[in-house]
Amino acid sequence: MKCMYCGCTDSKVVDSRATDDGSSIRRRRECTACGKRFTTYETIEMTPILVIKSGGTRETFDENKIKNGIIKACEKRPVPMYKIDKLVESIKKEIYNSLEQEVSSKQIGEMVMAGLREIDEVAYVRFASVYHSFKDITTFMKELEKMMKAKS
Repeated sequence: MKCMYCGCTDSKVVDSRATDDGSSIRRRRECTACGKRFTTYETIEMTPILVIKSGGTRETFDENKIKNGIIKACEKRPVPMYKIDKLVESIKKEIYNSLEQEVSSKQIGEMVMAGLREIDEVAYVRFASVYHSFKDITTFMKELEKMMKAKS
């Protein structure tokens, strides 16, 4: 690690601790040449995951898009934020643990629907109605009937 003051590449670690969220390690270093201290952060290098959209285009995976969609589906429902965060985190882990560099938006949508079905049925139906682009009441009713059969 190069010293930001003198450019020397030799330094020693004086203090090391995890950040508040535990996602990285903060290290206080001291340059052996000039004696000045500086801070570095060590984080896990994440391989970028691409999402293949239904039209064939690709974009970088963004967990915030998933979270925003779930929040919209859960609007005015008694779903605590920690459950939404837990669902987003489990979807993110599943995607990264698959070791695939590309994932389809359809796969992500199915994961969200499976998680919402467990959390809140109304939120699930809301998300499904947008995700499946229900055209009329009959397609909406078919989805509800599937849900009722699965429940019993």
